[in-house]
Amino acid sequence: MSGTMTQNLLVELLVEELPPKSLQKLGNSFAELIAANLRVHGLIADDAENKAIKVYATPRRLGVWIADVASQAADKSVSQKLMPVKVGLDEHGNPTPPLLKKLASLGADAAVVSQLKRVQDGKTETLFLDSVVTGTRLAEGLQGALDEAISQLPIPKVMTYQLSDGWESVNFVRPAHGLVALHGADIIPVEALGLRSGRETQGHRFAAKNATIQLHDADSYAQQLSAEGAVIAGFEARQTEIMRQLNEAAARENLVLLQDDALLSEVTALVELPNVLVGQFEPEFLEVPQECLVLTMKVNQKYFPLMDTDGKLANRFLLVSNIRPSDPGLVVEGNERVVRSRLADAKFFFEQDRKKTLESRLPGLDHVVYHNKLGTQGERIQRVRVIARSIALLLGGETLADEAGKTSLLAKTDLLTEMVGEFPELQGVMGYYYALHDGHSETIAQAIEDHYKPRFAGDTLPRNTVGVCVALADKLETLTGLFSINQIPTGDKDPFALRRHALGVIRMLIENELPLSLDFLLKEARLAFGDKYPDTAESPLQFIYDRLAGSLREQGYQIQEIDAVLSLSPKILRDIPKRLEAVRAFEKLPEAISLAAANKRVNNILEKDFRQNANIGLANPGNIRLDVGLLKEFAEQVLYEKLETVKSQADTAFEASRYTESLQALAALKEPVDTFFDQVMVNTDDADLRANRLCLLNLLHQAMNRVADLSKLVR
Repeated sequence: MSGTMTQNLLVELLVEELPPKSLQKLGNSFAELIAANLRVHGLIADDAENKAIKVYATPRRLGVWIADVASQAADKSVSQKLMPVKVGLDEHGNPTPPLLKKLASLGADAAVVSQLKRVQDGKTETLFLDSVVTGTRLAEGLQGALDEAISQLPIPKVMTYQLSDGWESVNFVRPAHGLVALHGADIIPVEALGLRSGRETQGHRFAAKNATIQLHDADSYAQQLSAEGAVIAGFEARQTEIMRQLNEAAARENLVLLQDDALLSEVTALVELPNVLVGQFEPEFLEVPQECLVLTMKVNQKYFPLMDTDGKLANRFLLVSNIRPSDPGLVVEGNERVVRSRLADAKFFFEQDRKKTLESRLPGLDHVVYHNKLGTQGERIQRVRVIARSIALLLGGETLADEAGKTSLLAKTDLLTEMVGEFPELQGVMGYYYALHDGHSETIAQAIEDHYKPRFAGDTLPRNTVGVCVALADKLETLTGLFSINQIPTGDKDPFALRRHALGVIRMLIENELPLSLDFLLKEARLAFGDKYPDTAESPLQFIYDRLAGSLREQGYQIQEIDAVLSLSPKILRDIPKRLEAVRAFEKLPEAISLAAANKRVNNILEKDFRQNANIGLANPGNIRLDVGLLKEFAEQVLYEKLETVKSQADTAFEASRYTESLQALAALKEPVDTFFDQVMVNTDDADLRANRLCLLNLLHQAMNRVADLSKLVR
């Protein structure tokens, strides 16, 4: 970058109102794409820090400020490979036609032949042309960067609109009306979306001092927009200001702000000059479940609900206006009138829904299609009921099974209510309130709400055992059914959220420490489908293990530790954390590396024997018939005696789920195992001795690999 003039650069696209849920992503992408392209052209230093880039994004603009951008990139020395000497030069050293043609394509002629370098390229002597390429000028580099950024923006939906000439059309996220490109105080001549760059932009539609703002230079952008245009240009700065005002307003009301990061980001993308105001509604609306009111305010109106210190919804809310009138009364009154209408709708839905019991809605589920290959919701809840009862019988007997069965039948009935029809996000939640209204127990009501849990990463699990049974059944039915019709997630596509369902099953089994086998659960799920489950259908078992492996990696476990445990396909998932901790403790033993290596050696010997002879091998533990009388060598006798003692200790600890103790007992085998491999020939010519020694190794292999496959620990 030396030898060139560097100044700070500003680029801004002025557009019509951008989609709020995409604004932050669009702003960041616009800035990153332009900076990356300028860096490729050598107009920004490769080691420029991220803090040298500022992103600007408001509802009406995308902008980026970049420090120390060169007016022209430094010249580059390049060495161009041409062709072998024997092809490019004749016997007299004169250029051949192919060489002259190649030089012409590079903008050179015969005059440079004497300057060509001869370089030994492997076994061939080759001609190279050294030249200097003039560095890219900023106008040229920025034009390319701008074109690339506009074409690569992650636009959710493209608009096609006509330019001012009335003939040409362009595609962009929203119609663009202005383009600024300033290098210091100088305008960089570039074009985009039918616009030519300048230094003129616009401030707030209503609060700006002037209709247009003439920017002095790149560095004055944010300050001028704030002072003259009444706009906070930075997304994060605007978000911080909104949060400050929200907290101050809540404190003045002696209430608590209901935090919602997604709503905060969306509101930040809707305003350029945030102004937080307090509104209220009639206390009678608080008779409606607060989840309904909160969702109505947040989704429909983008308001921030306020709670009292007990966590109950107050009849006041905060709104973020985009204007700051001297008298905000009219703004507040207008918003209160709108929210009053919304809350009245919610109250009406709630009152109408309670006129019918959940049980009376059951026949209606027979007319709701779940999947055209898997039947209706009515058929589905019968399958969930069968699976839930099977799980409940194991966990708590007939009483729990009856509760789980009743909950399964009622769990989806709120899908037919007016409230859930208006707000699908409330499915389960409304089932809870309507179940209590119908006289069902708190346990069943909670289970109806919780059977969707966990809905997302970090979500809570069902609060009671009935909820756990139904939630497991619901997710297992979904996984089994969709796998049976080959609706298996591929790549990033997972339209039925099967990865989330699998993780939900995993979390409930592990975190609730349930003594349930995956084999049992998936078998019960298959049986629930009856004749609809094809024999050729793929099982979701491996899919669940894959999700488990990913989850464990996110928790900080090493890949080799996970492989060591999961390669045994343990069916009781609650034991897996204990097994992993046991492996970690084992790895710290001084004998660990040697035993893991020996285990891998044993594994290889047995696999090779099985492949060649189908004799002993890993797949035939039932074939083990060790003859103690054939243990001829002292080293194998010692190993057998030690193995008998250690195996007893390790097995006792294993059966008691004391996995760390079970693995640590194996440390005593290090010396006899090492001695065995040093002194005993396994593949001896004597067939009986060889078979007996393979039996001994198979016993060793089984003893060492109950908690985890230790061979996986060998890096």
